[in-house]
Amino acid sequence: MSVDVRRVGPEAAIEMLSVIRTAFEVRPPLDPPAAALSETPETLATLLKNHGGLMAVLDDEPVGALVLDPVGTTMYLRRFGVVPSARGHGIAALLIDWAVDASDGFDDLTVVAREELPETIRFWERQGFREILRYSPNVELRRPLRTFLYNVPDPEAMRSLGEALAEQLRAGDLIVLSGELGAGKTTFTQGIGEGLKVRGKVTSPTFVISREHPPLDGGPPLVHVDAYRLGDLAEVDDLDLDASLSESVTVVEWGEGKVEGLAEDRLEVVLHRGSDPADETRTVRLRPVGRRWAAVPLP
Repeated sequence: MSVDVRRVGPEAAIEMLSVIRTAFEVRPPLDPPAAALSETPETLATLLKNHGGLMAVLDDEPVGALVLDPVGTTMYLRRFGVVPSARGHGIAALLIDWAVDASDGFDDLTVVAREELPETIRFWERQGFREILRYSPNVELRRPLRTFLYNVPDPEAMRSLGEALAEQLRAGDLIVLSGELGAGKTTFTQGIGEGLKVRGKVTSPTFVISREHPPLDGGPPLVHVDAYRLGDLAEVDDLDLDASLSESVTVVEWGEGKVEGLAEDRLEVVLHRGSDPADETRTVRLRPVGRRWAAVPLP
C-alpha cells in the first residue's frame, strides 16, 4: 500500500468532489442532508480558492479529501472524507497530520460533525478534538495546535531528551513515534527507559513486535512496540495493547496511523534525519494531543 497526500487547489475540484460524494453517500440519511452532498465542481472550486485542500491518493487513485478553511485564528477542516474501500489503513489520521502541518501559524483545528453520527464524533475525539459548541444538529470540535521542536546533535543527546521526557510520564501514557529508518526512534525510547528506571536493555522489538520492561523502583513498566510490520488496525488490535495501557507507559514505534485509537490523550513524536548520512543531527517534534498533555511541562 502506497499512500500519497497532496496539497491541491481549485484545479482538483472534480477529483475531490468524487471522493467527497463517495464518502458521504454511504453515511446514514440525515435531515437536513449533509451540505457536502450539495456541492458542485464550481462551489467546491470556490471553497478551495481560499487555502486549498488535501487529497490522499492510494495506488494512483484519489481516496481521501478535506478542504482547509481558515476562519480567524482557527483552521476549519471541511468536506472531510475517505472512500469506504480505503478505510482501515490510517488514511484519515494521515490527512489530519497533514492538516496540522498545513495549519502552521493557526491556534487550532476545528471540525463540524453531526450529532446523529456518534461514531464520527468519537473518531474526532480520538484525534484529540473536544466539543466546544453544539447547535443542533451540528457539533463543533476543536484541537489546539501546540508543538515543541528540538534539534538533537547526536545519539547521546537523543537519549537525554527521552530521559528528560520520562520525568513527566505516568502509567496510562501513550507515546507514538514516527520517522524514517535511522531517525532515532529506538534511541529515544532507550532514554525513556533509562528515565523510568526499567529492567532490561531497551532494543528494537521488530521481531517480537512488543516487549515489556518491568520497573526497578516501583514506577510504571515500559511497553515497547514496533508496529512496522503491522499492516492494519486489525493487527494492532490483536496485540491487545489496551489491556496493559492503563498500567504502563506505552511507546509505539511506527505507530502513526495505527494506534491513535488506543487513547484520546497521547504524545506524538516525529523524528527526522537529514540527507547527509554522516550528519547525526536529528529534528524532533513533540505534539501533545488531549487534555492529559494540555498543561504538561515538556522538556
